[in-house]
Amino acid sequence: MTNTAGLSITYKNIHNRFKLDGNYFSREDLSLVAYNFIKEGEPYQKAIGDFLLDWIDDKDTITAFTSGSTGNPKKIQLEKQSMVNSALATGDFFGISVGDRALLCLPVAYIAGKMMLVRAMILGLEIDLIRPVSAPLEETCNGYDFVAMTPMQVEHSVAALDRIKTLIVGGAPMSGALKAKLTETSCSVYETYGMTETVSHIAAKKITGNDGEAASCFHALPGVGISTDERGCLVIDAPEISGKQVVTNDLVELVAENTFRWLGRYDHVINSGGIKLIPEQIEEKLRSIIPGRFYVSGVKDARLGEKLVLFVEESSNPGWTAEAVEKAIRTLHSLGKYEVPKEIRLEKNFRETQNGKLLRHRDL
Repeated sequence: MTNTAGLSITYKNIHNRFKLDGNYFSREDLSLVAYNFIKEGEPYQKAIGDFLLDWIDDKDTITAFTSGSTGNPKKIQLEKQSMVNSALATGDFFGISVGDRALLCLPVAYIAGKMMLVRAMILGLEIDLIRPVSAPLEETCNGYDFVAMTPMQVEHSVAALDRIKTLIVGGAPMSGALKAKLTETSCSVYETYGMTETVSHIAAKKITGNDGEAASCFHALPGVGISTDERGCLVIDAPEISGKQVVTNDLVELVAENTFRWLGRYDHVINSGGIKLIPEQIEEKLRSIIPGRFYVSGVKDARLGEKLVLFVEESSNPGWTAEAVEKAIRTLHSLGKYEVPKEIRLEKNFRETQNGKLLRHRDL
């Protein structure tokens, strides 16, 4: 793939403006840095060292693992050139410039963290490395042009987001409550859509400075084509990033040629007495009344086939009883007749995947 100057860029190119923790490093220098991280670094640095060694070896592929949000994590091979092409598309979409300052605060064990390093090496960014903690901006006082975080990290960083020019958020959908907290920040915040199989994100929507339909729509990155299958699920054509068409389980509404609205997961849909319910849309309404973690799912029922059940985590909703939740739901007029849970169940702690994604009842 070529950049805007018409130059061919491959994974063997390390940009001469690339900086790691304030120092310039060539491709040859990176092996010494990697070995030092592996030998003397903290666990997160060891993971960075392992990835850097994999990146500069002679193989054309990198081993990565899927998130495991819909099953056990799977080992897959990603083409290094696809990762380069993804980095270039990201640079074009977000207007990233050579010499911009970036922050890596995500674990490099997963694709989002890997791609922050790739973007820095390919686009010529000055990247700082910190521990992947829940409140990353407490670990540094610097300002940044480009940062990627999870929704949980954003939740713990709202007051300091003015130090960031452009922030991309992925790993899980952002709640309406969190989005509402971002209205006063000068930071341009984007929610991203993607997966390991598509080498990180293939689309993004701007959260700050948008409202109405614009704030609900994802826009595909350059070189990405989108369509839907017979189920209404998103189909991704991105030949520069994935050698084959990616058929997802994400229900979407196509708004324009390169724009879509995410509705929820096909494999989460609940068929209750012939009425199809999308949990994610119901959860978005419930977030205004339940402060901690919860989800809705379908549970087998002799009469309905599946009944809508609300699961509430006690540890993140201290003091809340099933009766208190039920009372709060009665005040929520936005819920449709069939969207009111038939049962409320409290669980001490929810189960999670290895990278912190929630395991719903039917996934257990």
